[in-house]
Amino acid sequence: MDVVLEVFDTFLFDRIYASVLPISSAVASFDPASTIAASLKGYAANATFGAASSIADGSFARSGWQWQPSTEYFSLQPGEAAYMSQWDRDNIYRQAVSLYLTTWLFGLVIYFVCATASYVFVFDKDTFQHPKYLKNQMRLEIMQTMRAMPIMAVFTVPFFVAEVRGYSFIYDNALAPGFHHTLLSYFGSWYNYIQFPLFLMFTDFCIYWIHRALHHPTLYKKLHKPHHKWIMPTPFASHAFHPLDGYAQSVPYHIFPFIFPLQKFAYIALFTFIQIWTVMIHDGEYVANSPYINGAACHTMHHLYFNYNYGQFTTLWDRLGGSYRKPNMELFYKETKMSKDEWARQKAEMEKMVVEVEGSDDRSYGPPAVEGKKAQ
Repeated sequence: MDVVLEVFDTFLFDRIYASVLPISSAVASFDPASTIAASLKGYAANATFGAASSIADGSFARSGWQWQPSTEYFSLQPGEAAYMSQWDRDNIYRQAVSLYLTTWLFGLVIYFVCATASYVFVFDKDTFQHPKYLKNQMRLEIMQTMRAMPIMAVFTVPFFVAEVRGYSFIYDNALAPGFHHTLLSYFGSWYNYIQFPLFLMFTDFCIYWIHRALHHPTLYKKLHKPHHKWIMPTPFASHAFHPLDGYAQSVPYHIFPFIFPLQKFAYIALFTFIQIWTVMIHDGEYVANSPYINGAACHTMHHLYFNYNYGQFTTLWDRLGGSYRKPNMELFYKETKMSKDEWARQKAEMEKMVVEVEGSDDRSYGPPAVEGKKAQ
């Protein structure tokens, strides 16, 4: 995240902080956070942030912070504004605020871009006629996402701050002095390729068990039930969670680089892929008829029938855990996927499952489904 933060600092945050918290020659800008950061920096062996700001004596007009590039692969020289704030780029409070805003607002941008593109180009609009599609459902999905994202960002920021301050195994160049990890020593340059399947396997395993735990009656009604009101989800349901539910399922992504090495740009690429994948498994277009990939068809089985297909990327852990349900072949053919007979069968089985899972077929957390009526 230090690369992302440097980009946002250069083009946005430097000017904002210089305006909101300018350095004044008449006022000393002693900052305890930066002082603490300076004392702790020696313990962060893999730190990539620059030198901490010096304690001001009230006689200067520029910060004592010294710029160091976040990566060796490109350089963004900071402008004058980078040195004109009481909170320089290494200030832990500034990093937390900046990462919060980036996580929240940029997350919304990615959500709307990906979900809108999927809705326009991929999503089957006949889904609006499904008997379990809710009235005004897309608006409700978006509203739930808008409420959840700023709260999820609060819980996510501590991971990002720790990463930026050098307490993870995120690396720019595996050969850089001072960076060590057993896996890199063992695999050498091959690890630059191995990290991708390792990330997917680790997070898929963890999310399977977290997701399955969220279906336990103790947690389901409090946390996971809001996401299951979308029986026939649209791409905009991809992030429409209770905030603690969404955060819980994101934790494996964040703890991975504190256990395993992860190259900085691989980290960014994987997080971008995760956002796109999350939209794809909610887009209702069942192109992946694979027994191994947990695509949209498998995930539709989960939304319809609750206790199946908890995995994120593959069906491996569902198969081993006895929770795999093969998608109905009818879903892969247009003439049967949207047929009234198939919908009636789905509706009857789903309502039976609701009674088993929730003890009632009253889905009291949203407007009633409207039979055969388009969304408004």
